[in-house]
Amino acid sequence: MEKFDYAKAMAELEDIAARVEDPATGLDDIDKYIKRSEELIAGCRKYLRTAREKIEALGDKAE
Repeated sequence: MEKFDYAKAMAELEDIAARVEDPATGLDDIDKYIKRSEELIAGCRKYLRTAREKIEALGDKAE
């Protein structure tokens, strides 16, 4: 399994946003971009949740 790259996912989301806002982008492509963005957002949320849990666990150990 490939390690999730948060920065790469954010860059791809920015690219998707630009493509969706482009009037030349067709509806079929927009649907594809929306589905991909949902996958990326889910990955980002999981990454951030895991990071928060690690930080909280470190805080608990320090007490």
